[in-house]
Amino acid sequence: MTTPPEPPSPPDRSGAARRGRKLGPIAATVGSAHRSWLEPVRCAYLASGLTLSELSTRVTFAKSKISELLRGVGLYPRWEIVLLLAVELDMPSWPLYRLWRQAAFEAHKSSEWVERCTQGTTLTTTDDTPAPLDHQAFREMVEGDYLLYAQVFLDDDQRDTAVSDTFDILWLSWNDALASHDTRRFAWNVLRATVMTRTPHLDGRPELSRAAFDTVALQSLTNPADCMNQLTESLELFTAVSRLPAHQLDVMVLRRLCGFSPERVSALLGASLAAVRSNERHATRFLESVICPPPSEGNTP
Repeated sequence: MTTPPEPPSPPDRSGAARRGRKLGPIAATVGSAHRSWLEPVRCAYLASGLTLSELSTRVTFAKSKISELLRGVGLYPRWEIVLLLAVELDMPSWPLYRLWRQAAFEAHKSSEWVERCTQGTTLTTTDDTPAPLDHQAFREMVEGDYLLYAQVFLDDDQRDTAVSDTFDILWLSWNDALASHDTRRFAWNVLRATVMTRTPHLDGRPELSRAAFDTVALQSLTNPADCMNQLTESLELFTAVSRLPAHQLDVMVLRRLCGFSPERVSALLGASLAAVRSNERHATRFLESVICPPPSEGNTP
């Protein structure tokens, strides 16, 4: 995912300046799956008002090791220590475990290693704690639309994983989502970042060639020559779409590929209806200028 920048550290809730050395940033080498659970844990730590020394005393784990874990340096952390931090920081363990486990596999950890890490923590790695009711209600309301958006960029398995990860990340950050200016916009940013990290990119732009093969116009043709012409046209269009700014790209995907009304797009993005229409208008003008440029001066139209 082009992962969004790490949020600024929230102010110390006690009103006093945080004591001890400031926590360093997440290492640039940390992958997107690892970052998906590490960022919420860091946010929970920074919001707690605890110093690394205090947290070290509470979880009986070396301060230097906690610092390494919170910066994503050193070896990929075992579940036992991640769980200790989650309990101390009052974070739900089930979504955290799912994200940690997935990142472990992406860090090339074996199934045996993952199982050894979870021995003795069976009760915390089962889906026995429901998400907050408002989180469940929000998921029921938008999950289908999120899947349609993700499917434009990803295959079925990656689509399902990206959307599932989105709701796990939201569960871990739900208080921040509720405290944000617009919960829908906060959630959409999480979804977009999660999808984009799994989407192949070319020259910094998301690859939409898979979507070009799935257009209704192409599927309705039977003549091979017509199919090739339509595919060439679709690839040209989707290459141009990939060059749009993020907001315009999302609006065009939802409007033209998912078939959503402007009102539905506005509600999903947490953006005003005027902003949605403006983004669509500017995107359409850009695409027309690329696909159907005006005739050069002196040429017959």
